Amino acid sequence: MPKIEIETEINSKIEICFDLSRSIELHTISTSTTNEKAISGKTTGLISLDEYVTWQATHFFIRQNLTSKITAYTRPFHFRDEQLKGIFKSIVHDHYFEQKGDTTILKDVFEFKTPFGIIGSIFNSVILKAYLTRLLLKRNKIIKEFAESEKWKSVLNG
Repeated sequence: MPKIEIETEINSKIEICFDLSRSIELHTISTSTTNEKAISGKTTGLISLDEYVTWQATHFFIRQNLTSKITAYTRPFHFRDEQLKGIFKSIVHDHYFEQKGDTTILKDVFEFKTPFGIIGSIFNSVILKAYLTRLLLKRNKIIKEFAESEKWKSVLNG
């Protein structure tokens, strides 16, 4: 199963970074290029353990829905979302948080499996892994931007 691992240093409190990572509103902001919007389940606020959200988005010119559920949750250190329904065979996304002084280390471990056998494997290695890495990097850049300024208050009602 292909795996993407990314670490982002954020000059903010671990709780702010953790909650921004669970924010439906911030996710919508960070995925504006794919027009993602929450259409069912938890559609606003902070998603928590055993809650699900269905996202509608356009990737590779195809509009699709993806439903994920929070299956593990230890605030403010870790949560996991897993695909329940969608175009992938599976997605498991672990979000880890570690406070080091005034800095929070956000670590994403994103594992995915596509359908379509060998053609899916070739697509993974040639296109999809790089595409998903760019999406995660952009998302983390937005989390960092909000967490390191007063912007976080606009999505966390702080």
